[in-house]
Amino acid sequence: MFSRQVLRAARVAAPQRAFAATPVRTYAAAAAANEVQTPVAVFGLDGTYASALYTAAAKSSTLDPTAKALSQLGALVEKDTKLLSILSAPTLSNEDKTAIVAELAKQSGSSSPTVKNFLDTLAENNRLGLLKGVCDKFGEIMSAARGEVEMRVTSAQPLDNRTLNRLEAAVTKSSYVGQGKKLKVTNEVNPDIVGGLVVEIGDRTIDLSVSARIAKMNKLLTDSL
Repeated sequence: MFSRQVLRAARVAAPQRAFAATPVRTYAAAAAANEVQTPVAVFGLDGTYASALYTAAAKSSTLDPTAKALSQLGALVEKDTKLLSILSAPTLSNEDKTAIVAELAKQSGSSSPTVKNFLDTLAENNRLGLLKGVCDKFGEIMSAARGEVEMRVTSAQPLDNRTLNRLEAAVTKSSYVGQGKKLKVTNEVNPDIVGGLVVEIGDRTIDLSVSARIAKMNKLLTDSL
């Protein structure tokens, strides 16, 4: 598990390093000084960090590699359930944080100063626990920048590629997707919907699930009694 590597790095490597990071006010000020604007507004503290990171990456012409690194880090946190609790621990020393940042930067596969400075900033401000949220919000910003419209298809069982491709083709031709936009399709599994599909496109939801039909039927029966 990656969380074990992080703990090992904190125990072994940290005593040999000195902590140095960019405060969030400096990071945000640098972003504000740039004229680059995010293509979509994201909210919350994690959204603030994601927006500042987007601006910094745009300024340094490293948007694509930064997006790849953030995607990798987000996947790591999601896969390793213990990692988030480690990153959120209030007892981490400066040396621990330095070692953890070095390990995260290594696992991100990026040698970009932009990613390293971002991780240093989270560590400096005791916000490493926000990493997953920042990764998600940064992904939203990048999708908007690329003209992507997210379509989340929830099903009781995993859908095969043929079914997903047919759904993508059908929705692409509809009014749900603006001209020049690209669909970004993901499939999530939720056995609770029993059967059918729940399709979310941007801020719109099309509920074709069996559970929704049952709920409507129950309501009709209750109202008629």
